[in-house]
Amino acid sequence: MNVLNRNINNIFFIFALSHLIIWTLVPSLTNKNLPLDVIEALAWGSNLDWGFNKHPPMSAFFPEVFFQIFGTQDWAYYLLSQIFVLIAFYFVFKLAFEVIKNIRLSLISVLLLESIYFYNFTTPEFNVNVCQLPFWSLVVYYSWKIYDSKEIKFVDCFLIGLFAAIGFLSKYLFIYLLVSIDLLFIYLIFIKKTKKFDFKYLITIEVFLVLLVPHLIWLFNNDFITVYYGLKRTGLEVPGIIDHLKFPIFFLGKQLGILIPFFFLIFLLVKKIKFKINFKDEKILFLLFINILPIALMFLTSLITGSKIRTMWMTPFYLFFGVLFVYIFQSQINIKKINSFLYSFIFIFFLSPILYSYDSIIKTDKRTDYPGKEIAAKVQIIWDQDFDKEIEFVTGNEWNAGNLSYHLKSRPKWEGFTDNQTLNKSSQFICVEEVCLGRY
Repeated sequence: MNVLNRNINNIFFIFALSHLIIWTLVPSLTNKNLPLDVIEALAWGSNLDWGFNKHPPMSAFFPEVFFQIFGTQDWAYYLLSQIFVLIAFYFVFKLAFEVIKNIRLSLISVLLLESIYFYNFTTPEFNVNVCQLPFWSLVVYYSWKIYDSKEIKFVDCFLIGLFAAIGFLSKYLFIYLLVSIDLLFIYLIFIKKTKKFDFKYLITIEVFLVLLVPHLIWLFNNDFITVYYGLKRTGLEVPGIIDHLKFPIFFLGKQLGILIPFFFLIFLLVKKIKFKINFKDEKILFLLFINILPIALMFLTSLITGSKIRTMWMTPFYLFFGVLFVYIFQSQINIKKINSFLYSFIFIFFLSPILYSYDSIIKTDKRTDYPGKEIAAKVQIIWDQDFDKEIEFVTGNEWNAGNLSYHLKSRPKWEGFTDNQTLNKSSQFICVEEVCLGRY
């Protein structure tokens, strides 16, 4: 490794470490309680299964691992989020260098992501969207290794299947990336015929399907509850005719709005924008398939079905946008303008945590202001007055009951919503409003 490469790598790791420290410390210091999705994931994690009422299992699995290590240390779950973000950033950086072959431009490809608020402002809340990030980047990276190599390696195919399964078990929308990559290879093998079919490809499918089996069994046994929840969130239960136009247009408008800071930074880098794309360029082809096609498929889904695409669902879709646009404009990037880019990047880098802190401190009606620890202490006193043994389970909604599960000293299991069947099995229990606690 030459001196330049070593220095740029060092800059990347300094940037990554700075991001991790800032976005772990800021929410830790300004939030009084963990966000909704984190509490929800921890509630599920207290009683791990192959799926839950809203989502597949992986977004609960990782927080539960951290709980077993760190317990009720709020900062640990903000740290978990940032670890996931930075793993994604690292593989974006690696792929950028392999595609662009320029270490400086590779770094810029990653720095550009700080202008997309999915990768800073919203990351303290570990949820299904954040959970996808490293696996999205890993699937893309190892797909590139197969795409760019004349020899298909068993390990690459295996890893794609592994990471694809974990990504899909984080959130079903991961399928949009997988379909896009499948269409790319179908196009190359059967239409363009620049690649030959290799039976090693089947390893990817086999690993993917085998790892899904436990979740699929769980889905069948639980009446496909997560699927129905997803349909409900999109409005597909009762779509109107106008929804087929309204929701896709809203979707595009929101995405363009989110990307304004990103395109501003691109503008600062480029001397004169000449938007020419050579579709015969194999690198361009790969980048278009993994960047544009998943978004296009989301748009088509909304257009055809009349479904509402929620903004946060797009969190992983822009991970490689920096690589795409830097590659397209690489010959037009003016190094003399790099200072303007860096000053703007630094401004955005520090503005985001400042705005987050302001929002967290000034607004007082948020979930993160919920006195979860205090309520748990009061509930514990009530329980101890009547019983001398530890609380083993809690029932109720994920927020109220989940906070108790997280904060109570015995870390009782969350057993879902309160029903007579659960309580009838209990030898001892108390109910406080809509939440019940007890022993088996």
